[in-house]
Amino acid sequence: MNREEKNEVVLELQGQMQEFGNFYIADTSSLSVEQINNIRRKCFESDIVMKVAKNTLIRKAIEGLDGDASEIYEALKGSSSLLFSKTANAPAKLIKTLRKTSDKPVLKAAYIDSSVYVGDDQLNNLVSLKSREELIGDIIGLLQSPAKNVVSALKSSGGKIAGIVKTLQEREG
Repeated sequence: MNREEKNEVVLELQGQMQEFGNFYIADTSSLSVEQINNIRRKCFESDIVMKVAKNTLIRKAIEGLDGDASEIYEALKGSSSLLFSKTANAPAKLIKTLRKTSDKPVLKAAYIDSSVYVGDDQLNNLVSLKSREELIGDIIGLLQSPAKNVVSALKSSGGKIAGIVKTLQEREG
């Protein structure tokens, strides 16, 4: 691979890192072609993009990100596969599911909305992260709850509220 091709790979990786905002680095070494193809199929089904690249090119792509992600550099050893997803916890859930039948892939590091997680011990924390959509749903639910209570109270009081309002208007008028 010549310098120009390497630069193209770095730019492509940077573009995906910025587009998705979340990426995982996993160790898939020693897996058979059949196992890798199975992982790729499951990634496709889960809207996860999987790429394999050299660690030096991954590092150069990370260096181009906003913020400090230098903690990831120590994880860039051996074989590295990148998993890109718009949903922060989707790759973690996939890795956890795959680990029920094999000891690989192993989580090396993850970059989630400018936060860095290093090491396979972070997998459970990443699985439990809520997606942006889940958080918005929780907030909307919290905001709707008081409004529903007010509407319910108004409905249950029936004509009493209307009578009170009419009485108050007559007093003022």
